[in-house]
Amino acid sequence: MTTIVHLLRHGEVHNPDGILYGRLSGFRLSERGQRQALVVAEALAGHDIASIVSSPLERALQTAAPIAAAHRLDVRTDERLIEADNVFQGKRVAVGDGALRRPEHWHHLRNPFLPSWGEPYLHIARRMLGAVYRARAAAQGREAVCVSHQLPIWTVRRFLEGRRMWHDPRKRQCSLASLTSLVFDEERLVDIVYSEPAGVTDPKVTGA
Repeated sequence: MTTIVHLLRHGEVHNPDGILYGRLSGFRLSERGQRQALVVAEALAGHDIASIVSSPLERALQTAAPIAAAHRLDVRTDERLIEADNVFQGKRVAVGDGALRRPEHWHHLRNPFLPSWGEPYLHIARRMLGAVYRARAAAQGREAVCVSHQLPIWTVRRFLEGRRMWHDPRKRQCSLASLTSLVFDEERLVDIVYSEPAGVTDPKVTGA
């Protein structure tokens, strides 16, 4: 019996100040992000979607909405799909700009392998796995969609592929509104398929 859990990254967010908004409220999809959500909904229109679960953050719920409407499903929220916690939330963090230029923040950068500035990678992977396995069980023999965020999706993918948690953020393969699809045979993961229905976006864009 094959079950597929699609990990969907939310669409582009309206973020004119280019801050790291993290778990802050009030950050909605931009007009482009809304179009991206519609494109993904169209891409999944012919799929046998049985369940849609979302991070509780507004941008994720907005991304889930057109998929839910197309399949006449309710969106359930799962806190385990939320964005990673980060001490730089609400600040500009581009290299050579903003918070990273201030010495009082440098101690947060002491251990990039953990990382010391936010939620540990292993914790992210474990909570995401919990959400994935719950979604798999709910959609047994069909497909589920879990709407989350770039770092949580990329972290759980690296964990499942047996790769180290520490990585270069500029090389994440997790574009806006992309799908990282986990294919299960019964309870065993047999494949990971990545696709970009809404096109490629730059992983280096702050606050995307």
